Amino acid sequence: MNIVAFFEFTTSEIMLVVILILAFPLLCLFCLIDIIRSDFKDSTAKLIWVLVVLFAPFIGSVLYLFIGRKSKVINT
Repeated sequence: MNIVAFFEFTTSEIMLVVILILAFPLLCLFCLIDIIRSDFKDSTAKLIWVLVVLFAPFIGSVLYLFIGRKSKVINT
């Protein structure tokens, strides 16, 4: 018995799941690299954001992208 046939997944559903599975670690990795390479206004912000992304990967990454990037120091 084929497991895909058992759950009746279509090809597009399988492709979507594969893309999401690949995108999740890439999002976390992108956020961690951006945090480590950046300077923040507050001295403890870098440590806090790294811990947030490590302990709550999906929510932490999304929060960092929307909130944390605004607290970075812009080097001109």
